[in-house]
Amino acid sequence: MTKVVIAMSGGVDSSVAAALLKEQGYDVIGMMLRLWSEPGKEESNRCCTPDAMAQARRVAAQLDIPFYVIDAKDVFRETVVEYFLEGYARGETPNPCLICNRKIRWTFLLDHALALGADFMATGHYARVKKDERGKIDLLRAVDRNKDQSYVLHVLDQEKLRHALFPVGEYTKPEIRQIAEKHGLPTASRKDSQDLCFLAGEDYRNFLQRNAAEMLKPGEIITRDGETIGSHDGLANYTIGQRKGLGVASPVPLYVITKDAVRNTLVVGTQEQLGSKELIARDVNWLSGEIPQEPFRAEVKIRYTAKEAEALIMPMEGNQAQVTFDAPQRDITAGQAAVFYQGDTVIGGGIIL
Repeated sequence: MTKVVIAMSGGVDSSVAAALLKEQGYDVIGMMLRLWSEPGKEESNRCCTPDAMAQARRVAAQLDIPFYVIDAKDVFRETVVEYFLEGYARGETPNPCLICNRKIRWTFLLDHALALGADFMATGHYARVKKDERGKIDLLRAVDRNKDQSYVLHVLDQEKLRHALFPVGEYTKPEIRQIAEKHGLPTASRKDSQDLCFLAGEDYRNFLQRNAAEMLKPGEIITRDGETIGSHDGLANYTIGQRKGLGVASPVPLYVITKDAVRNTLVVGTQEQLGSKELIARDVNWLSGEIPQEPFRAEVKIRYTAKEAEALIMPMEGNQAQVTFDAPQRDITAGQAAVFYQGDTVIGGGIIL
């Protein structure tokens, strides 16, 4: 019998994924990661509160599958939380879910799954995988475009995709809740979690204040032509495209254009100055395992919640790619991912430089 480890979170999606796999005849094992939380905030960590762990354990018992908890606190702190802090120190707006999927779920946890003799690892992500006629595995968007999570999975390579199953990707969210109710799963009405797990529901600025206060150094707010018009209270407190809360007087609305970490300056400008038609992405992962030899056209998402935009992608040396959009994009933000799609297929993606 084919053995599958399902990464459980205590939420409805991974619970239904486990139920679907069991229904499909797999030998299913439940695994949950115990992630790092700030001391004293363990009850609030979005991914592995004691309550979430209890829910996952109940679901596993109900489905009659083994359930293991894997301690990932240290590797999560060293990998994901450090990535988050270092990104802000560079003046970026990092997306720690990307490094978590690459290094924690699809390396650390996958290694545990394979060590148990599993053929596959499944998660509750809304995405799909499909083998093409050459035996290559494609990562596809989910059926439910509103819930699609292929953006954060663009970090997977062929080796990882060969072991990946995403059972909920073929369904809409309402259908998943219906399946949960049909199976009488205790997680059926559990709310979705939107926040970064280790922020424990707080504003990220409070987390930075406690864990890296040294990066919140005041500095100058300048215009595109170098005129100083005010002061900021730490670059990490601002996001690209932000208009409110700048604390500068101006006859026209001003927006954050860029953050210069080297000079510790916040550059602002008008709405017309905000858009850009180009970006460079670093650490690009091509999901096929082959670097395209020619420029190609694709739809590009520049953050998880962004709408796709048409662009020309030019692969570059050093694992980089230049993206030239047909129309200026307002909120291109260093540290977020630019992910390339052709139809439903994820071609690749990298971190905006």
